[in-house]
Amino acid sequence: MEITKFEDMNIKQEILRAVEEMGFEEMSPIQGKAIPVMLEGKDIIGQAQTGTGKTAAFGIPLLQQVNPKVRSLQALVLCPTRELAIQVAGEMRRLAKFMHGIKILPIYGGQEISKQIRSLKGGIQVIIGTPGRVMDHMRRKTIRLDDIKMMVLDEADEMLNMGFREDIETILKDMPIERQMALFSATMPGTIMEIARTYQNNAQHIKVVRKELTVPKIEQYYYEVSPKMKEEVVSRLLDIYNPKLSLIFCNTKKMVDELTSNLQGRGYFAEGLHGDMKQQQRDRVMSSFRNGRTEILVATDVAARGIDVDDVEAVFNYDVPQDDEYYVHRIGRTGRAGREGKAFTLVVGREVYKLRDIQRYCKTRIKLQPVPSVNAVTEIKAEKILDRIFNVLEDEDLSKMINLIEDRINEEEKYTSLDVAAGFLKLMMGDDKCETDQESAYSDFGETGAEAGMVRLFINLGKKQKIRPGDILGAIAGETGIPGKLIGTIDMYDKYTFVEVPREYASDVIQTMKTSKIKGKTLNIEPANKK
Repeated sequence: MEITKFEDMNIKQEILRAVEEMGFEEMSPIQGKAIPVMLEGKDIIGQAQTGTGKTAAFGIPLLQQVNPKVRSLQALVLCPTRELAIQVAGEMRRLAKFMHGIKILPIYGGQEISKQIRSLKGGIQVIIGTPGRVMDHMRRKTIRLDDIKMMVLDEADEMLNMGFREDIETILKDMPIERQMALFSATMPGTIMEIARTYQNNAQHIKVVRKELTVPKIEQYYYEVSPKMKEEVVSRLLDIYNPKLSLIFCNTKKMVDELTSNLQGRGYFAEGLHGDMKQQQRDRVMSSFRNGRTEILVATDVAARGIDVDDVEAVFNYDVPQDDEYYVHRIGRTGRAGREGKAFTLVVGREVYKLRDIQRYCKTRIKLQPVPSVNAVTEIKAEKILDRIFNVLEDEDLSKMINLIEDRINEEEKYTSLDVAAGFLKLMMGDDKCETDQESAYSDFGETGAEAGMVRLFINLGKKQKIRPGDILGAIAGETGIPGKLIGTIDMYDKYTFVEVPREYASDVIQTMKTSKIKGKTLNIEPANKK
């Protein structure tokens, strides 16, 4: 019988606590099959594609073996690219959050090797690296493999395709004989099986075959955002499209609770749904969603199973799904019974690579869209209300209303019927003061000396604080989600810097960067030459 719950295994409490905090409710198929075998100390060959949860499949057994009291290298994970190495290291750190004393380091080409050497001298137990850079450190004797307990080859077929076979074999030959080895690959060409036969000991072959999935005909869009702007962006999209019913998916129970509470605070009719809720609560929430009292359902993937509501007009991926299949299951909740449907995905930083994997796997196209401004939201809300008003004008007898308005105008004298219509439209749109105040504070930037379509911003950090143009570019792109190629000229001086950003992003950049730091230094950012 396949195990589906993490707590059903003999896993350290510190790891289980991290898994709980990450919000994972049950194991993916590769985790359910691989973790028990690896916890027994056996070698495995795991056949699974990207996006199946395989990092935790090898990461949990790996961390289970590491002794935090020993300062030497005990586990090595090889990845084909720097992006994957960084991603895997990030997830491993989250899994090891409560295991005090464990240090995890990604090493890859493109980063200064001297910086990596300094980090290695501090005593690192787990390294996630690319083969070429690991070889560099082995030649310099800054990495020693004598105490390795576990070796993992992640996306082995990709590494072979990139010509790393010789490097991989050199590294494996330097490993202790008594060590565990896990090999993960989407495909199993002969070269991989040769490596397995040569360097593994009676490895158990674990295969997770995913059924071919097709994406229904749904309009699919994604937005590159900063973590701090996600809630604001999803609110703007809800206001623009005004779906009758919508589903918002989060990866964790904690995020479901936070987002539900924040959306309720903004005045939306939203409810949360996740595995920690009692069945009675879940039934109440689902009943409210089905009959339309709840317009927005915020849920985890596991909790959303079995939701069968035909009128869902939009699905929002607040978090990019952990598994490619989840993306298909999520967006398939809309566009049912011949209806139109829309799917929106919020992407932060390197998650764009994950989204590309999803597009390849699902054989679909997800279009990049600019984040809508508050002004755009206001205009579209006005258009929708005016459409409703014109429908009423065509279909209803408004004689009584016209008489009432004429009587009042005759009494007041200073207002026209157009003034009354404008006031009514304002009333129907609600109080957007808190949103428009934030936007209007920066909407009229005036002349800042930037190129056409750009705004020049002043930052109170410069060369004397040991800040480089790359630090400014990286901070803005990383915090706001704006693609680096859209950021314009950066003029750096001793005590300050000027940077140009597209006008439509300027407000978001200022708001987001106000609470950010560059190299640990608090910054002040404002439009240049602002009156």
